[in-house]
Amino acid sequence: MKFTEFGFSAEVLEGLEAMRFIEATPVQQSTIPVIMKGKDLIACAQTGTGKTAAYLLPVLNQQVVSQHQGLSTLVLVPTRELAIQIDQQMEGFGYYLPITSIAVYGGNDAELWNRQKKALISGANVIIATPGRLIQHLSMGYVKMDSLKHLILDEADRMLDMGFYDDIKQIASFLPARRQTLMFSATMPPKIRNLARELLSDYEEVNISLSKPAEGILQAAYVVFENQKIPLINALLKGKDLKSIIIFSSTKQKVKDIQHSLKKNGFNARAIHSDLDQKERTEVMRQFRNRNIQILVATNIIARGIDVEGIDLVINFDVPNDAEDYVHRVGRTARASSTGIALTFISDKDQQDFLKIEKLIDASIIKIPPPPELGEGPAYNPSKKQNKKKWQKSFRKKHHFKDANSHHKKNRKK
Repeated sequence: MKFTEFGFSAEVLEGLEAMRFIEATPVQQSTIPVIMKGKDLIACAQTGTGKTAAYLLPVLNQQVVSQHQGLSTLVLVPTRELAIQIDQQMEGFGYYLPITSIAVYGGNDAELWNRQKKALISGANVIIATPGRLIQHLSMGYVKMDSLKHLILDEADRMLDMGFYDDIKQIASFLPARRQTLMFSATMPPKIRNLARELLSDYEEVNISLSKPAEGILQAAYVVFENQKIPLINALLKGKDLKSIIIFSSTKQKVKDIQHSLKKNGFNARAIHSDLDQKERTEVMRQFRNRNIQILVATNIIARGIDVEGIDLVINFDVPNDAEDYVHRVGRTARASSTGIALTFISDKDQQDFLKIEKLIDASIIKIPPPPELGEGPAYNPSKKQNKKKWQKSFRKKHHFKDANSHHKKNRKK
């Protein structure tokens, strides 16, 4: 289905043509007609399916057609990175439209606060905000929500995972009761349905490709011990002509260790984690998008909500605790019908978690032993319940550590 078939205004179509948007994705085909009818909606779609355009285009079109003045749309998102990304897409879609937008997110920058405050007072048409920061502005009394027509929750499941349930309810209390509410979520746990019942009215539901990695992703996993992971990364990347790589890890200390090792071995790598301030994180992302950085090492904070085309390789340094997160991590590659590679490092204690991922995606992922020069990896037997004490004893014996936990403490101090 082409975008010209949705009945968008000439101004919206002009922007789409400039951005070379021609064919709508499945989630866009299923949700745009519902939104244009003014219905409430809950949509379940994995990352990389085009859901941002699915909700932005119809609400922008409605504002153009109705010539609505003042605040029209509020988009709530879990992270500042996603807020910035959506605002950038807004700039593209709204280039030919008389519509203003502002990304509202946290930071210690007084200039950033004042810029957000000015836009909120003057009545930006579209606000893309993280819940905590928006509540700070709302509490000051200068944000007027009376004219709002659309409330959109993007990555709703992630917001609830991050503890924003009460914040979302508090924000909703400032909004007009008569509004269109749209929820987009990658997963559909009971807590999302509970929130939908509280915020939405007579809503329709759309489910698109739930929990299935894109067909263009070549998936594989290495079965390794923890101390083999960083050497394995260096061995895998040595001599490879890969222009854009993302490595996800579970902690910022591991991220720092990975970046240090990669840079020591001559790779162009940068890390992004919570110790960086917003300006530093934004600059790292800008350089990565512009291909000035080859390897981005990241904590889970950007596993969702990052939109960079042409990612060649995604590496899960750690098996995600949540099986759904695997889909979102590997979804950074093979975007928009392209191809890519996703590798996961499975340590001895994470085998059952990886088995849950395979059950979720209904696929068996090929398991590869580490290269011979790194030594043997653990046996792969996820059906056998792991005994933590036996695993620690085996780990201590193999790697000569007095205590497995003390080894991790040493790593954290590095």
